[in-house]
Amino acid sequence: MSSDSPSPADRPDPNDGNPALRARVPDHVADGCFSTGAIVMTGPSEYVVDFLQTIGRPHRVARRVIVPHPVMPQFIDALNTNLDLYKSRFGDPPVPPQNQNQARRPTPQEIYDDLKLPDEVLSGVYANGVMIGHGASEFGLDFLTSFFPQSAVSARVFVSAGQVPRLLESLKSAVRQLEQRQQAAASGVTATIEPVGDPPVPKDPPPSVGPLPDNASDGLDGDSPGDGLPPAGEDDSPPGTEDPPKNLDL
Repeated sequence: MSSDSPSPADRPDPNDGNPALRARVPDHVADGCFSTGAIVMTGPSEYVVDFLQTIGRPHRVARRVIVPHPVMPQFIDALNTNLDLYKSRFGDPPVPPQNQNQARRPTPQEIYDDLKLPDEVLSGVYANGVMIGHGASEFGLDFLTSFFPQSAVSARVFVSAGQVPRLLESLKSAVRQLEQRQQAAASGVTATIEPVGDPPVPKDPPPSVGPLPDNASDGLDGDSPGDGLPPAGEDDSPPGTEDPPKNLDL
């Protein structure tokens, strides 16, 4: 008498850390969104990456992705690898123009005072993995929830190739800030981490919408912030990508 039940050897091992990665793409995530910049903040146990749309008014947070601390270095490695693959095929990505008329870079609080943060984005989506792909002009980031028995894409974001180096630098900066805080705590020294590139607060700052972490990295240059998780997967996610590959500065 035969049985249709899979044998133990056929069943996936939930402890297998890196199986062949396949992720379900929910309908509400499939279309993705295009981001012109990003802001990265460091929390007590996670990084918060806000992907922005700064074309037209009001500027808005299009996606908020929550990444655990241990996952961010893997995201950075994967993004760096994919950027190297891009350069080997297409050369250096174009450098986005900078706003030369701006007297100083805005503070993170000033940025959020001017940003629309929709209710559906406020709590963000969790991600403990990422799949990255690229074409000639853009990179596609599929952020994943890799839980047994089925991985799923929690957010899909597209960024221009020229924004990726700045996003990568912002992510690295966020990791460095966390390491500095941990080293200071271990040595018993009180350290103050200022936002990366954060200029002095003006004498008459705009009204505050709410507190912003001291270690927020705005990643902005001119009117557009920088761009910017987790065990890196194979490059089989965004359409039109061919090469596999990771707080924020696009």
